Amino acid sequence: MLRDLTLLQFRSHRRAQFTFDGRPVAIWGPNGAGKTSVLEAVSLLSPGRGLRRAGSEELIRRQEAVGWKIRAEIGGQAVETMALPGASREVTIDGKAAPQLALGRLMRVLWLVPSMDRLWIEAAEGRRRFLDRMTLSFDPAHAEAVLAYEKAMRERNRLLKDMVTDAGWYGALETRMAEAATRITAARATALSRIAAAQAGAATAFPAAALTLVNEGPADLAAALAAGRRRDMAAGRTLEGPHRADLEAIYAEKAIPAAQCSTGEQKALLISLLLANARAVAGAPCVLLLDEVAAHLDAGRRAALYDEVCALSAQVMMTGTGAELFDSLGARGQGWQVTEVGGTSQVEEVR
Repeated sequence: MLRDLTLLQFRSHRRAQFTFDGRPVAIWGPNGAGKTSVLEAVSLLSPGRGLRRAGSEELIRRQEAVGWKIRAEIGGQAVETMALPGASREVTIDGKAAPQLALGRLMRVLWLVPSMDRLWIEAAEGRRRFLDRMTLSFDPAHAEAVLAYEKAMRERNRLLKDMVTDAGWYGALETRMAEAATRITAARATALSRIAAAQAGAATAFPAAALTLVNEGPADLAAALAAGRRRDMAAGRTLEGPHRADLEAIYAEKAIPAAQCSTGEQKALLISLLLANARAVAGAPCVLLLDEVAAHLDAGRRAALYDEVCALSAQVMMTGTGAELFDSLGARGQGWQVTEVGGTSQVEEVR
């Protein structure tokens, strides 16, 4: 589990220290106090740019502007990630430099943030990121396949824009893309199958979502890319492949697409999927981050959510604007209050 967490010069936090005991964590305080920043720091203990997709420069506390650092103990291992001004992000594990991808093998990190409330009605890119985050929780090597695919595709797109016609250059890149695409598609399919099983086997107050992956590309991607070079050259980009896939969801009980559900139903479907994901990765270290989740639920559904998170083997961290939002969690949870004084966030454990 994630045992200790320290934020240094991170966002509005000059220095913040937390020790977690395994109970669900409730973090409350006024808007702008720095609650989400705590969750963001935890999200950066996984590969990628975290739950707000911020660049390293955006994470620096502006008053001192000396760079930022996050320290954590995960399963007995000392983890640090940091960035100095103008430098890229670095990771160390037990004092040794490591790639970001190594973080995915230490701990799975899942999250739900308010910006995801429109996931089902906005562009497919956000749904692909959501799907790949779930897939990464089951298969840490998924990130490597996605990076390999995207690197080869960027190089192919450069050739297309430069009107290069050398078949040899294209062939090598298209082979690499097809090999990575096979791994990506298989990992995504496995993730969807495990999520479906976790939803079907659970008694939950949240509605089940039937998920389908569409437009994932042809079975023989290398051949399709070779045949489509002229068309892609006219477009200036690659038009087929798993980077074009989309995730469709159906509210199972009502048999209607998630995009046509009410805002509350869409939120409930997302919560259901995250809970199912956390159940499905049981046995692997996992942290579930739920930002401002309580504010969108009535008292009954909040109580049901807390019952469910207490039953998970995953660690759960939640934020809200007031302690009263977590009343039904009670002593089953660990509480932290965040306040802001003179532009600096202050944290205090209160229960």
